[in-house]
Amino acid sequence: PQELSLGDVRKSINFCKTLKMQVFGLIENMSGFVCPHCGKPIDIFGSGGGSRTALAMDIPFLGRIPMDPKMVQSADTGESYMEKFPDSEVTKAYNQVVAKIIEEG
Repeated sequence: PQELSLGDVRKSINFCKTLKMQVFGLIENMSGFVCPHCGKPIDIFGSGGGSRTALAMDIPFLGRIPMDPKMVQSADTGESYMEKFPDSEVTKAYNQVVAKIIEEG
């Protein structure tokens, strides 16, 4: 599934470049799974596809966002995941992506 998804990403990037639209960067979502017991991400789908694709397509790689079951629960209850879990791996990853976007301008 990862290679199929990356193929779609490459097509989208090429489409944007053809239309002379700026591609701000690539974010690898579902990049691992956050263990509900220890809170650390586990690479269940492999890793690095997003960064390799960004490099090959000459666009910035903005980061990896892991999956966390608590995010689904937060969405179901309407609570802000990032406010409820400010120290989680996912929140840290989102904050790093935002920092890179601000830095890239």
